[in-house]
Amino acid sequence: MSSTSPIALSDAQIQAYREDGFIVVENVFNAAEIEALRAAEGSPAIQSELEAGGIKHKTVHLLELTTRHPAFHDLARDPRIMACIRPLLGEDIQLQHSKLATKSVAKGTGEFGWHQDIMFYPHTNTSLLSVFVYLDDATPENGCMSMLKGSHRLGPLNHLDANGKFDGNCRETHLWRDQPDKVVPITPKAGGISIHHCLTLHGSPANVSGRPRRGVVFSYRADDAQQLADWVFKDTGLVVSGRRRGVTRCENITWILPRRSGHNYGTAHHQVGEWAQALNEKAGV
Repeated sequence: MSSTSPIALSDAQIQAYREDGFIVVENVFNAAEIEALRAAEGSPAIQSELEAGGIKHKTVHLLELTTRHPAFHDLARDPRIMACIRPLLGEDIQLQHSKLATKSVAKGTGEFGWHQDIMFYPHTNTSLLSVFVYLDDATPENGCMSMLKGSHRLGPLNHLDANGKFDGNCRETHLWRDQPDKVVPITPKAGGISIHHCLTLHGSPANVSGRPRRGVVFSYRADDAQQLADWVFKDTGLVVSGRRRGVTRCENITWILPRRSGHNYGTAHHQVGEWAQALNEKAGV
């Protein structure tokens, strides 16, 4: 990416993130840089993965993006992004995961339910956030995200279905339905970014515009946040700022681990021996 000087967050932006749980920063990347990222998204390295997975014409969450094209590896470490998140996470930062997040041009597709990101991947503390880099203008018509002001202060919310399984959807629907004045559409132009806290409630409607909504998501964590459940991806733990210090910080918080069909809390939850795991599975516990 460009060597453009880092963008420092203002005190007002830092305070808004603390109070609201999200901020938008416009004009982080210029038009030429966005075109280069769109070209990377359209490259054979990426498109072949989408075709192989049968998801090219659906809503796409293509994970491990930093490993799939050098442009996205560079983007994850871009000094402008780092300058925006260091005041929020500290100097020592790791990548938790990266993904391509696009909505198909097929009208009426791409709705994503309200959720808190960290419920997918609980950690010992909540010093995590996500950065969305917009490759297209975000509008209500193409399915932009909406966020609920101040929801990051509510703590972990219920994301379990009637059978007690995690499916990624928050069940406490009254929080956004009864407070429409706190629901904020996130509408940066291409080249802008949004940053939201790992506990901020957010969701997005279907794309009805007939045009693509392309973006790149990087979820970052403070170095002292230790993952408790869900998958460890190829790029999980990539140091993007500072260094690893071998320290884990624990907040006074209780998590319900995200058990889903087909896995027992994910590869991060390796605290059971293979023999014991086999007996547990046989017993259905």
